[in-house]
Amino acid sequence: MRDLPPLSALRAFEAAARHLSFKNAADELAVTPTAISHQVRQLEEWLGLRLFERHIRRVVLTKEGAELFPSLREGFDTMVRGVEALRTPSAQELLTLSSTVAFTSKWLVPRVPAFRAACPGLDLRLHASDETVDLRAGGVDLAIRYGRGAHAGLRSELLFQDRFAPVCSPRLGVRGREDLGHHPLIHFEWHHVEDATPTWNRWFASAGGRYRAPNGELRFSDESHAIQAAVAGQGIALVSLVLVAEELASGALVQPFGPELEGFAYHLVYPDTPRHAERLGPLRQWLLAEAKVLEARASGVRRPARTRKPGTSRRR
Repeated sequence: MRDLPPLSALRAFEAAARHLSFKNAADELAVTPTAISHQVRQLEEWLGLRLFERHIRRVVLTKEGAELFPSLREGFDTMVRGVEALRTPSAQELLTLSSTVAFTSKWLVPRVPAFRAACPGLDLRLHASDETVDLRAGGVDLAIRYGRGAHAGLRSELLFQDRFAPVCSPRLGVRGREDLGHHPLIHFEWHHVEDATPTWNRWFASAGGRYRAPNGELRFSDESHAIQAAVAGQGIALVSLVLVAEELASGALVQPFGPELEGFAYHLVYPDTPRHAERLGPLRQWLLAEAKVLEARASGVRRPARTRKPGTSRRR
């Protein structure tokens, strides 16, 4: 038997964490904000942990809440896909796109409605895994991979170059590098480390200094958890600017200073055969177009000036 808290409490927490708002979660679930608050409190009591810091007109995930949210979001997304597959069996062509867990959740999932509008004749299945899939074995039609772009026997097209920089919540009031010593540094632990891996050690070397973390460190094995911790104001994170493009555009995160570190690039990879090229044409063109939109948006995101208050403004 699975020992789980009430599903209604898990659902209320997932919606509130996704919106960072009890009111917006209540609107989505067609209940009152008081009901959302009650369900979240029930879950906190069941776990014996605080999941949100409650402030006037806003809520912020705690460290424990940020750790719980991604797994619940993925679980509910999986249930929705399973139910929809049974309710509305489709005769449309189904294409499966594979990428890393972080890239799927941070970049692909928010763009699914745009894909459906642009490609109404196609159904898309997202396969999220940090393991490299065999595209020749079937089951997966194409992949977005992070690296140097060389894949024997496969077609590889550049989507965009990745860059890494320190980011944080504007609530921290970080203005310059001198503020690094006042906040914890958030790390994403890379599975494979090489000279080009964008780590804090490499960033400090690029900035002309030596690594130091006098106010502590937070380490995460999942990139999306590190990003969520930064949004929650738990420290300064060195993360992919591709994966936080939406947060930077909305003002949930700011990039207060440089330098930026160049990472590898994201490539669209698929079998190099005429049959695949024809089947994948609409999805491929949509992905390339979305990549151009991202690059244009990223170039328009400005860092807050040091003389002003901060405001809203892959490996594998």
